[in-house]
Amino acid sequence: MPLDFGAPWSRSLQRSSALVVVLLAAVAAAGVLVVPAHSLLVRCLMIALPLAVLAGALCSRVSGYTLTAAALEVQRPLWRTTFALADLSSVVGDAAAFTGAFRLFGNGGLFSFTGIFWSRRLGCFRALATDPARAVVLRFRRRTLVITPGDSQHFIVRVRTHLQTAERAAP
Repeated sequence: MPLDFGAPWSRSLQRSSALVVVLLAAVAAAGVLVVPAHSLLVRCLMIALPLAVLAGALCSRVSGYTLTAAALEVQRPLWRTTFALADLSSVVGDAAAFTGAFRLFGNGGLFSFTGIFWSRRLGCFRALATDPARAVVLRFRRRTLVITPGDSQHFIVRVRTHLQTAERAAP
């Protein structure tokens, strides 16, 4: 039976998203109101690029997590990203997972924190998160994943139960 976990936004994510939306709207408005009509290419770029950034960020934001017997599914508006639990070796809550982390590639605060990050403590990791204070670090054989389920303690208990069951079933 699958378990669904929400992906609540932190205040910092709410603020940064609101600020970036306002800035992108201002750029698009400037394209319409300020750029002369004869500069059609510049005008089109100033309108289209902010809209493309918003659309991309909205489509790739994390909207929740589903835990099944075999996998963790990260829900997005248009798709799901699946991680097989067979490769999972540990799970731990870590509210400081993002402390000192550098974003190498991805989105650092427009509707979510997604992408590839690096920190001295965790090394290279993939984040699919919305509230760093709820961070859960999942270590797989070949990768580290940081997510932020709404009820992180319940999530950790359920995943640890799965790990114990899998260990007992292993020959």
